[in-house]
Amino acid sequence: MPIFVYTIRRLGESHPDHVISPSINSMAKSKKPIQADAQLIVAASETDANLLYATRFFAPDPFIFFVHRGKKFLVMSDLEIDRARQQALVHSVLSLSQFEKELKESKRKVIDTAAVLQVLFSSKKIHSLLVPYGFPVGLTEQLRRRGFRIIVKPDPFFGEREVKQPEEIREIEKALRAAEAGMEAGIETIKNSKIHSNGTLYWNGSKLTAEVVRQQINHVILNKGCIATHTIVAGGNQGCDPHHEGSGPLKAHQPIILDIFPRSQDSGYWGDITRTVVRGRAGERLKAMFRAVLRGQEIAFRQIKAGAKGNEIHQSILDYFNQQGFETSRQNNRMQGFFHGTGHGVGLEIHEAPRISPKAKERLRAGHVVTVEPGLYYSGLGGMRLEDLVVVTGAGNRNLTRFPKNLEV
Repeated sequence: MPIFVYTIRRLGESHPDHVISPSINSMAKSKKPIQADAQLIVAASETDANLLYATRFFAPDPFIFFVHRGKKFLVMSDLEIDRARQQALVHSVLSLSQFEKELKESKRKVIDTAAVLQVLFSSKKIHSLLVPYGFPVGLTEQLRRRGFRIIVKPDPFFGEREVKQPEEIREIEKALRAAEAGMEAGIETIKNSKIHSNGTLYWNGSKLTAEVVRQQINHVILNKGCIATHTIVAGGNQGCDPHHEGSGPLKAHQPIILDIFPRSQDSGYWGDITRTVVRGRAGERLKAMFRAVLRGQEIAFRQIKAGAKGNEIHQSILDYFNQQGFETSRQNNRMQGFFHGTGHGVGLEIHEAPRISPKAKERLRAGHVVTVEPGLYYSGLGGMRLEDLVVVTGAGNRNLTRFPKNLEV
């Protein structure tokens, strides 16, 4: 799944990270650390990757998580407290209702999250809090008014999330296998379609649409224990927009991009894969685009290793495309060519650090799991993208993707 266009729109225990510079603007420049008494996250782990990483506990509603003196704590409602005590990888699970009871007995007029935290942290002599960049603004202000010092840390909140442990890589591979099963179902549906005299594809007696193929893909993935949302099945010129999900009838002899990125319902880890196929005959220009994108992947595979810079890998692919006559430029008020990043990290988020893109100057590290997905897009021809997932090693990389790459089906 592509990460950015050039006009950017911007399993294991975690380890406490209590040190951060004083403000978001000065963090990158200042090297003087500030000690916070505790780390704090208030969110729903269903949607917050940092919280899921720290606790390995899925919950759809927000709850309190904090780290103090190297120990992890949850504050849970009666609805979730027993499950949390059984499943969450924390040192202690505290009762929210007990704190609310204490507040009621003290005749507090307002009993909210900030009041609970004030009672809780006062007992532990916690005065300064390290919070993630996406921490609720309203709660931040409430805590500040109660005298707490709030230190906002930009992503990554848990820097160790970038380097995947072996058990994390296994979970990513499970999600990837589900994605590959969905890809097989999608391509088989396209392959088994009939080409009408007007060029439209028909399947089971009706026009084959992007929606039908997407349904076939997502159904298989669901049976594999994963959920696929916003699956891309984009034919013809729809594929020129890398994030166009695709709609309507599919045509023969035109490229169809299938980009599938399911999330495991069990672990929360994601998989990601893209293939481009043509039902019927691909023209010579399309074949040349396919060969170029395939070669672009091979260039990346040769260069991806610990210590390599993402922007240099990306530039090598861009240079090759230009040499082959596949230039990148703006035409008729839209970008043509290769105008998104080569890759992005995959883990508990579908898009996470590191990046392989024009501005990615950081070096890759062993244990990074990244996509490799160069693409070419030209109005009148359509889009062409291939995507594999690799894990970075000291000597190179290991491709986690098994699914073949064939243009014509």
